[in-house]
Amino acid sequence: MGVVVRLHPAARRPRPFTSGVVQLNPRFLGRTGRREAPLSPHFRGEAGRNVQSRPEMASMNFRCIQASISRMQACRQLLTRGTALNHFGQQIRQFRLCLHGSSTLRTVCSVCGFQCTACRNYHMELGNHPSYVTGMVQLHGEAGNSVKSGSTWTDEQVFLKKLNGFCSYKDIFRFVSTLESLSDTMVAAVLQRLCDVQLEDSMLNNPEEVMEDEVFRSLCFQLEQESPSLSESGLVNSLNALIKLRVDPWSTLMVRLVSESQERLDKGQMTIRNLCVLGESLFNLEGPSCAILEQIMDQVQSTNLEDWKADEMAMVYKMLQLGLGERGKYQALLNKMSNLTVTRVPQFSPEMTSTVLNALVVLDQTQAVPLVIKLCKHSVRHIPYFTDNELEKVLEAFIHFGHNDQFFTEALEKHVAKYAFTMHPCAVSKVMQFCSRKRILSKSIFNAVAESFIYNADNFTTAQIAEQIIPFGKLNYLPPCAPSLFQKLERILSTRSAQFQPHVFLSLLHACTLVERYPLNFLAKVFSPYFLQQLQAEGPGLKKSVLSQLTQLFLTVTLECPSYEGPQLLPKYIVKSFLTPDRSMESLVDSHLYSRVKAGLTDLLGARIYFASHVLTPYCYTLDIEIKLNDEGFVLPANRHEEAYQRIALCIDDQRRFCTNSHNLLGKEAIKQRHLQLAGYEVVQIPFFEFESLKTRSDIVEYLHKKIFSNSYRLSW
Repeated sequence: MGVVVRLHPAARRPRPFTSGVVQLNPRFLGRTGRREAPLSPHFRGEAGRNVQSRPEMASMNFRCIQASISRMQACRQLLTRGTALNHFGQQIRQFRLCLHGSSTLRTVCSVCGFQCTACRNYHMELGNHPSYVTGMVQLHGEAGNSVKSGSTWTDEQVFLKKLNGFCSYKDIFRFVSTLESLSDTMVAAVLQRLCDVQLEDSMLNNPEEVMEDEVFRSLCFQLEQESPSLSESGLVNSLNALIKLRVDPWSTLMVRLVSESQERLDKGQMTIRNLCVLGESLFNLEGPSCAILEQIMDQVQSTNLEDWKADEMAMVYKMLQLGLGERGKYQALLNKMSNLTVTRVPQFSPEMTSTVLNALVVLDQTQAVPLVIKLCKHSVRHIPYFTDNELEKVLEAFIHFGHNDQFFTEALEKHVAKYAFTMHPCAVSKVMQFCSRKRILSKSIFNAVAESFIYNADNFTTAQIAEQIIPFGKLNYLPPCAPSLFQKLERILSTRSAQFQPHVFLSLLHACTLVERYPLNFLAKVFSPYFLQQLQAEGPGLKKSVLSQLTQLFLTVTLECPSYEGPQLLPKYIVKSFLTPDRSMESLVDSHLYSRVKAGLTDLLGARIYFASHVLTPYCYTLDIEIKLNDEGFVLPANRHEEAYQRIALCIDDQRRFCTNSHNLLGKEAIKQRHLQLAGYEVVQIPFFEFESLKTRSDIVEYLHKKIFSNSYRLSW
C-alpha cells in the first residue's frame, strides 16, 4: 500500500472569485529547492490558545513586522491543523505575500499580525482583476525564466510536449516554476505527469519530497481555493491525479474537489470522458461500494452509444473493468458496446487498443469473439508504438482468449529483437510467457532475450528471472549464447537462492534439466527436508505436478549424471506416473493419430496381441505403444510375462508435442525420449508430419516397417 501524505489545508475559507488571475509573488517559486523544517510534535495542538481574533483589514498593504518565535510557531500550528479550519475559518481573513527589503520574501498574517514563514508554502495573493471566467492560474517566475519571454499565457501544446519530456519530479517542478501562467487543465496535466514518473508498480516514489515541494503545495492550494471555478476536465483530472498520488482523502483539498465533483455530477451535464475519469477516481478512493458510482453509470447508460467517440468507448470499458462490471453487472451495456466497438476498431490508437483488450480480459468477455479477433488483428500495426505496459496487456489478451496471428508474431519478433535490451523486464517476461503458452519457438526472440538476460538479469526480480528462463526449457531451445546464459543464471542462483519462492526455484531447476543443463550444485538444497517442508508450507499438501518435478529431477541425475553422489529424494516424494491433470510433465497420445498407427501395426504384425498400448514403465513414463522382442528378434505377444530381450517404445507425436511453428519437440517430450533410451528402450518416434502424408494402407505398413524394423528384410506385396 502506498504512503498517504496529508496536505495541511489553508486556514481560510474560500470566497467567491472576483478576479480572473491569481498572482504569485516572483520569489514564491524559488529554484533553491529548500523546504521548511518539519513541525515539532511539541507544538501540536497548541495553536488555538495563542491566536486572537482580529478585525478584518481593509487596507491592501500590510506592514511587515518582526514577531517572536513562539508566536510564529503558534501561527504555523494553526495553519497546518486540518481541524482548525472550521473553528477559526471566520477569523482568518487573508494572507499577503510581499517583498521585505529587496530580496527577502515575507508573509503577513492578518490574524497574528506578523511575518509567517509557514504561510508562504500554501498561500498566494489574490489580484483585483475581472471575474474569473477562464479557469486560469497565473504563476510569475523569476525574471528571465519564463518559457516565452514577454508572453503572458503559455501555449498548451508546447507546454504538454515539454512536460512529457521530463522523467523526474524535480525536472517537472523546475519547469513549472519558470512558467508565467498555467490553466487549470495544465495543472491537471502536471499532476498526471507526476503520477507517470513517480508511480512504479502502484507504489509512490519519494512521496515526502514531492508533497513538501513548494511548487506542489502552491498548485494544491490554488486547486483548493478555486475548485468552484475550475473547468470540468480540470476538476476531474486533478482529482484523479491527486488520488493516485495518495493525497489524504480527508484533507480539505480532497474534500472540496470531491464535493465540487458531486455538485457538477448532480447537474447531469458531464461528458462521457469526464464521467469515466470521475468514476475511476471515486473507485480508487472508496472502492466499488461508493454510491456515486451507480449515479455515474446511470448517466453513462442514459446517453446514446451511437454518439460515443472511439476514445470514450475505451474509457467506459476501462471504468467497467475496475470492478463495476463484475458478476455480470452491466452485461447488457457490454453487449451493446461490443457490437458497436467492432465498427470503431480502425479508429483505435495503441493505448485504446490495449485498454479495451485488457478490459475484455478482466471482464472475461468470451462471447465478444468478433471484437477480440478484430482488436488482435488491429494490434499488429501498433506493435512498434505500444508502450511496454500496453504490450503486456495485448499479449495477455492473446493468451487469455487463445488467439493466434502469424502477422502479430512476426511483428513481435522484429520489435523484441530490436528493443529487448531496453524493454521493461515485465514486458520481456510477458513476451516469453506468450511464446511459452502458445508454444511459439521464435529464435530471434529467444536469442535477444538471452543476450539481454546476460547483461540485465542482476536487476530482475526472482519471478522475472524464472519467467524468462523457464520457456527455454519448455520449448527445448538453447540459444547461441547458452554457455554465458547459464553461467549467469548459476551466479544468480548462488547469490540469491534464498530470495526465490520454493516452487519457483524448483521450476527453474527443472527447466534447466529439460535442455540438459544439470544444476548439481543446488540439488542438495532441493532434496533437503527443510526445502521440502517449505514446499509443503506453500499450500495444503504437495500438488502432484510439484512431486512430479521433484521425481523427474531425481530421475534426471540418476540416469544422466551417474557421478552424482549427493542427497537422494526420499521415497515418499516419488510419484509412480508423470501423467498429471495439467499434462505439464507428459501428454497423452492424440486419439485419431493413435487409431491410424494402431491399424497399421495390426496389419504389419498380423494381430493386435503383438503390441500393448498406454504402458506405464518403472520410470514413471507412459508409453504410447510397446513392442517386445526376444533374443532372436521375433515379436513376442504383449501378454507374455517372460523377460523380453528388447523393448521398443513407440512415441506417436502429434502437433501438441511440438512447437507450433516448427518440428522442434517440446522439452517434456525430449527428456522423456532421452530417459527411455538411457533406461534401455529403443525409442521409435512417429511424428505427425511424416505419418499424415501417408494416404494408402500399404504406405502406412511400409512406413512402420522401415521405422520399427529398419535392419530387417523388406516386405513385398
